[in-house]
Amino acid sequence: MTGCSDSEEVKKGTDPSQDEPKQEEKKEAPESGSDSGAQKQDFSETKSFQDLQHVPEDQVDIINQLPGEFAGKDVLSDEMEPIVSEYVENVPPLPENPTEEEYNQYVQYVFSLAADDFPDPNDLIKKWEFSMYGSPELKDSKYQFKDNYNVEIILDSSGSMNARVGDKTQMELAKEAIDEFVSNLPEGVNVSLRVYGHKGTGSDADKSKSCSGIEQVYGFDQYDSATFDKAINQFKPSGWTPIAESLKQSFKSFEKYDGKNNTNLIYLVSDGIETCDGDPVKVAKDFADSNVSPIINVIGFNVDSSAQKQLKDVAESSNGIYSTVTNKEQLTAEFDRAEEVMKRWESWKNDALRDADAQRVDNNFDILGFSNDWKFTQRSQYLRMVYIFTILKNEDKITPKQKEELRNRAKELRGLYEESIEEILANLESMNKKQIEDLKSEIKKKYTNEVD
Repeated sequence: MTGCSDSEEVKKGTDPSQDEPKQEEKKEAPESGSDSGAQKQDFSETKSFQDLQHVPEDQVDIINQLPGEFAGKDVLSDEMEPIVSEYVENVPPLPENPTEEEYNQYVQYVFSLAADDFPDPNDLIKKWEFSMYGSPELKDSKYQFKDNYNVEIILDSSGSMNARVGDKTQMELAKEAIDEFVSNLPEGVNVSLRVYGHKGTGSDADKSKSCSGIEQVYGFDQYDSATFDKAINQFKPSGWTPIAESLKQSFKSFEKYDGKNNTNLIYLVSDGIETCDGDPVKVAKDFADSNVSPIINVIGFNVDSSAQKQLKDVAESSNGIYSTVTNKEQLTAEFDRAEEVMKRWESWKNDALRDADAQRVDNNFDILGFSNDWKFTQRSQYLRMVYIFTILKNEDKITPKQKEELRNRAKELRGLYEESIEEILANLESMNKKQIEDLKSEIKKKYTNEVD
């Protein structure tokens, strides 16, 4: 970032440790801030301040925080600033002499709007585990290579996949990434493509038709370019989101591929939450506990906080990986990991074993990427809070002096994120030296709420 920019665009290579840029004030608000005088505001009774996300107090809180209304947004851009200004229009102004509680409530309000989705060490560990498929260090037979490898992609084709990312729709980008993925799979891998949401429309009248309109449009079969291209290009996004029923139908198709003789992998790509009254988490757990014993990896494509929670629970029910992606490059990266595993499966069939030391080197690169993502997100979130304070000042909700005090509190919060990532990185580097079973046990103790 440049010294006096009004944009929050931050390059990945920017040093997150440097202090934030000096923000040019768009107009000076009167020192009094508002006509509220010295009256104490009961913000808790104001609609804007209800059901706010708690400000993190430790690492677990940070990892489990959900993205806010303006997560990932450049709130001072020409497009976004009027939207934010309108959003905060009904926020009560801070009193002339705010109490500690009132300051804290204002910080909580702005944090709830600005919060970003931070990378989860649990997800990184699961990726390590997934990358070690076939290793003799793994005790769980689910992760050991079998003679046969089956992979199914379940693709969301509901109406929301028409959303654009750049000059293409999410569906177009997903199809491109999936086509590239399956075209590079080793010979011998059985491929399936299942699609939902492509029948009917998103209207209530079409709900039943859309929720039941689930099709396996390819496979299980060896990859054939012409046949697969025809299958993946025959549908367009239009309807509802029956994730649970799609998993049920996938289970029926997989029943003949028992986990004793088959390595079974599923990729669910969705941009939204279940909308057909099913329970995808329960269905996924029953599926994972069956004789098929699949790994269900889930990719959330530009999902909101509600969809992220549900999709992550679906992945966790089978000890699969959940990943949030926002563009084709990130989506392709998730498929690349599976492609590498399947190439090792091909080598395994030829009696070649992956060197554990090479895996640990790969893990070190993952740790570096995790660190960069965390620090970039941390800086972006802090700047977004500061910029929302600026908008509040410009809307006469706070005075310049109050803005500076709120900014200092945001700095203190940023310090918690900085301390947390240093400890997390130290733990990850230490864990990388241990066997994967130890990794799983230790990460659960350190970074989840489900501690005995």
